[in-house]
Amino acid sequence: MNIVILGAGQVGSSVAESLVSEANDITIVDTDHMRLRWLQDRLDLRTVTGNAALPSVLSRAGAADAELLIAVTQSDQTNLCACRTASTLFSVPRRIARLRSRDYSHYPQLLDASNFAVDFSICPEQIVTDYIVRLIELPEALQVLELADGLVSLVAVRAFAGGPLVGHPIADIRRHIPHVDARIVAIYRGDQPIIPAGDTLVEAGDEVFCLAATRDIRAVMSELRRRDRPTRRILIAGGGNIGFRLALATEDDYGVKLVETNRERAEFLGANLRQTLVLEGDATDEDLLVAEGIEDTDMFLALTNDDENNIMAALLAKRMGARRVVALINRRSYAELMQAHRIDIAISPAQISIGTLLAHVRRGDVATVHRLRRGAAESLELVVHGDAGSSQVIGRRIEELDLPEGVTVGAMVREDRASDTSRVVIAHHDAVIEPEDHVILFLVNKTLVAKVERLFHVGITFI
Repeated sequence: MNIVILGAGQVGSSVAESLVSEANDITIVDTDHMRLRWLQDRLDLRTVTGNAALPSVLSRAGAADAELLIAVTQSDQTNLCACRTASTLFSVPRRIARLRSRDYSHYPQLLDASNFAVDFSICPEQIVTDYIVRLIELPEALQVLELADGLVSLVAVRAFAGGPLVGHPIADIRRHIPHVDARIVAIYRGDQPIIPAGDTLVEAGDEVFCLAATRDIRAVMSELRRRDRPTRRILIAGGGNIGFRLALATEDDYGVKLVETNRERAEFLGANLRQTLVLEGDATDEDLLVAEGIEDTDMFLALTNDDENNIMAALLAKRMGARRVVALINRRSYAELMQAHRIDIAISPAQISIGTLLAHVRRGDVATVHRLRRGAAESLELVVHGDAGSSQVIGRRIEELDLPEGVTVGAMVREDRASDTSRVVIAHHDAVIEPEDHVILFLVNKTLVAKVERLFHVGITFI
């Protein structure tokens, strides 16, 4: 597929890296020549230096032959203008825009074909905010992902000694919680993935990925570790887009404090947040943390735009008694170093938000894509079409599927048309896939995506 990406920042670079690895022809546009040269040295793609909103620049980028345009610059105005230009002058079939401002969500008609011609819009800051809210709600989890419109949850949990399933084979989970149907889809021991079987032992320290109906996920997590006390007090460091959105989303349910270094921004936050206590100061100031009761804080979140400040603030807060600390870290190498050491959770904004983009790029009927373990693994939700004659998966039991090694089917979400409801079917070995099922898969390596898409592709005999 010929794809033009506008913007070589964290989001654009991450999208380019993912799509290049899936054998697409990528051209990336940015005003920063040095950034483009760095990307070209690392990835097999074309680069064009210039203003992405200009027709001449889009022409040089090959927009006339592009099948998809992804506008993810830092400027909403540039992204919108580029989508309109790509549609009007170059007839690009599909156009995706990054929109950071909350205003556009109130006027969706501005994005339709007669206006800015945006087929799909994405706000990475809101995606990251929603992700953090789920972590606050389930403080025991390392990752929390919702699939099938929230009916199914996939969580990553660190197994602790004393958990009912720790030291026992996975098959014992049915005996421990017989009223709950769940699937452990992967285990990471260190950095090595283990494809679980019924006799696989869970060891303390394992990173375990569990899949179950959302209503049952807490019961499954309690098999691997004791349940933490609920989150009540939150301290946010950084009042930028994500910090502000998170305070808005949580201030009615938790005791929220927010620390911001810039006085003008702090005044804005104080005027626009109802319940949050806004403090002007530096979250790496020990005296400030002591004064605000850091030792009684359930969750400390370092969400500034500076990786180093976030790391230092989170480490300091942990040392001073914060129960759980989270740091926003853009550089992947930093995130990999800090996760599972003194920082409980290192969040990469680009890796969290990229899944939403990939779901609109991938071939086939891909409903959702989630990046796991800092981009190394993936969870896919695929809608199955066809019949037993045209599909390699419909009408077949899970144990009969020719799945690539490293791919696990976790569940199917099946619509009951008579009652207009959906139900979750956990994918045990004898479960059968039916037409229009939403099939949820776990891939230990993102390089397996192409093989999975081919397996679920509908043959030409289906009409």
